[in-house]
Amino acid sequence: MAYVINDECISCGACVSGCPVEAISEGASHMEINADVCVDCGACASVCPVGAPNPQ
Repeated sequence: MAYVINDECISCGACVSGCPVEAISEGASHMEINADVCVDCGACASVCPVGAPNPQ
């Protein structure tokens, strides 16, 4: 299952550089994860300062 980014996201971009498969991009109100590309590794969650990425 892919990770999702909740509304706690502050759009700092830390998760973008932490994602090994480039599945994260800037959305309308916060960063978003492309579920078709996400490999469920959790790298985004480990670098996020506010804990916004979570398993779906």
